[in-house]
Amino acid sequence: MKNYTITVNGTAYDVTVEEGTGSAPAAPAAAPKAAPKAAPAATPKKAAAGAAGAVEVKASVPGKVFKVEASAGQAVKAGDAIIILEAMKMEIPVVAPQDGTIASIDVSVGDAIESGDILASMN
Repeated sequence: MKNYTITVNGTAYDVTVEEGTGSAPAAPAAAPKAAPKAAPAATPKKAAAGAAGAVEVKASVPGKVFKVEASAGQAVKAGDAIIILEAMKMEIPVVAPQDGTIASIDVSVGDAIESGDILASMN
């Protein structure tokens, strides 16, 4: 792990970055110390679809579902975009962590999601 101090608009944040293998995005180790807490989501979590797969595809950031690129039953390769999230006025692709078939898409366009929410599953 590497520690960095980042200054944004005059406020210093201490962050820790975890080194990974590059196969899947790693979850942040800790939130910045000076970052304000977000209010809890008002929308209830959706139940997983009936044909859930063995591999869960999770959101790495909170935001809204901007676009759904894949559909259930579609074959994908590692790195293919499955869902596009909109966060902080940026489009962030959520990619397949491995080769496989999409078992279910558990969100729809416009859904508000939190970091760690299950967006899709694959086999």
